[in-house]
Amino acid sequence: MKIAVVGTGYVGLVTGSCLADVGMDVTCVDVDQKKIANLNKGVLPIYEPGLEDIVERNTAAGRLKFTTKLTDAIQGAEAAFIAVGTPPGEDGSADLRYVLAVAREIGETMADYLVVITKSTVPVGTAEKVKKELAAALAARGANIPFDVASNPEFLKEGAAIEDFQKPDRIVCGVESERAQEVLARIYKPFTLNGHHVYFMDVPSAEMTKYAANAMLATKISFMNDIANLCELLGADVNAVRKGIGSDSRIGNRFIYPGIGYGGSCFPKDVKALVRTGRESGYELRILQSVEDVNEAQKHVLFTKVKKHFGDLKGKHFAMWGLSFKPETDDMREAPALVICEQLIAAGATVTAYDPVAMPECKHMIGDKIGYADDAYAALHGADALLLVTEWREFRVPDWSRVKKALRSPVVFDGRNIYSGDELIELGFAYRGIGVSDRNPG
Repeated sequence: MKIAVVGTGYVGLVTGSCLADVGMDVTCVDVDQKKIANLNKGVLPIYEPGLEDIVERNTAAGRLKFTTKLTDAIQGAEAAFIAVGTPPGEDGSADLRYVLAVAREIGETMADYLVVITKSTVPVGTAEKVKKELAAALAARGANIPFDVASNPEFLKEGAAIEDFQKPDRIVCGVESERAQEVLARIYKPFTLNGHHVYFMDVPSAEMTKYAANAMLATKISFMNDIANLCELLGADVNAVRKGIGSDSRIGNRFIYPGIGYGGSCFPKDVKALVRTGRESGYELRILQSVEDVNEAQKHVLFTKVKKHFGDLKGKHFAMWGLSFKPETDDMREAPALVICEQLIAAGATVTAYDPVAMPECKHMIGDKIGYADDAYAALHGADALLLVTEWREFRVPDWSRVKKALRSPVVFDGRNIYSGDELIELGFAYRGIGVSDRNPG
């Protein structure tokens, strides 16, 4: 089965690689010539555990190819996935210019029946716009070629995307014809042999499912951060509260960990887009607007704690562990670390950071505004405090005696509540967590 995947970003590269890994003939297309040249050399544009091995194995086997020419990918393909970016516009709406440009080009080059599948996260109604672009391009050619447009939103977690694709908890497919459903059923058959569910539905419902899922998860995060802030004011311990409510099966214990706000490519963009979609339909999504407001405010919490502890920050120097918005990814989009760095710098402080994989991306985004260390302990030397921003596994059990020796003052600001305040107090540290009372030694 031959498949085309347009876009070699996070979604497109994972999709194309995993489809090739089950034996399909996949060609990935991108307009970025440098990116394609690098992919053909085995150099990936993103960090995702396990992805490099899959790309290397399948390119060597000839099942996975990369090109800048859409015609090469479409020729003989049964399906074409559109997996290009949909960045948020200034008003929060999803920018569909790249999606529609791809649809137009597919219509200009396709020669046989094709199922065009939107894999990018797109607002409800996008499939209709894609259909119109395809039809207009075919009409301009005077070509009468049948096609279907389907919606197949991705539910990949950065850092666990390969497992999510290979062992999905659900596959959502929006279709309008039995022929399109049959094509999608064959594409996903290798992933459903172990009982993983495929949900076929109408196209608008599939488009909405992706936004609704991300909005619900974002809501849980912002809700818990709101509760954490109240806990701190009242002297309650949000870690105990989290365990207490997480044991309720109706709530569950996932996505209720307090912290310094969510980031990344999905939650911020999708919440904004859904709020905008509601507004355009004459309906205010007040809960989701509050979710976004709480999240933006939460990114300032750690800086506020630093300011409260030290007062004037001019001349102070801080060590930061973690830059990416979450572990197991180099994604810095909407990362709380960016907000914290900007605030510290504006207050006259300096920062030295260490992240296992995200430092090159951070340098690309903010350059030399902060310093970068070769390892976690090197970042600590001469710092007035340690700020834990991303809960990478290697930060979970540090050598605290080494940390204390390297710092000017033994203070830990735990932005992800991964450390035991009691343990750190015993070791002589001041501890500042999220949703818990300040803890001081002595």
